[in-house]
Amino acid sequence: MKKLLLLFLIVFNSLAFAQNTPKETIKYVKITQKKCLKKSGYQIVVKELVSDSRCPEGVTCVWAGEASAIVSVYKDSKLVEDNTIVFSMKNIEENKQWFSKYLPVKQRKIKTVGVFPYPKQGVVVNKKDYYIKIGYIK
Repeated sequence: MKKLLLLFLIVFNSLAFAQNTPKETIKYVKITQKKCLKKSGYQIVVKELVSDSRCPEGVTCVWAGEASAIVSVYKDSKLVEDNTIVFSMKNIEENKQWFSKYLPVKQRKIKTVGVFPYPKQGVVVNKKDYYIKIGYIK
């Protein structure tokens, strides 16, 4: 009986302390369509939203859809590359790797990458209002 009680206390304590571990802090970077001409280092800019076929909120769809955008990378205000990026469930890891090449070191542990705003049924979004939001672990 004493051994059973001791085992119970050990298991209870390990579960109680496991819940007190600090959680990951996620910070966000917003990549817009505006370019800062005087910025040094890398700068990522959304050049154009090419398409958005994601399933709008409030609608039942067979396919989740995808969005694609042309993203420009500048270094010291000079164009490095234009890349068409497809945002879909199958490209998540590929997109994380591409963005991490151009983000500062402290922002390279990317957790999420997405295009916003997310479409809603009956709401038309101006293409200039789209932006890319990158969540990274601090």
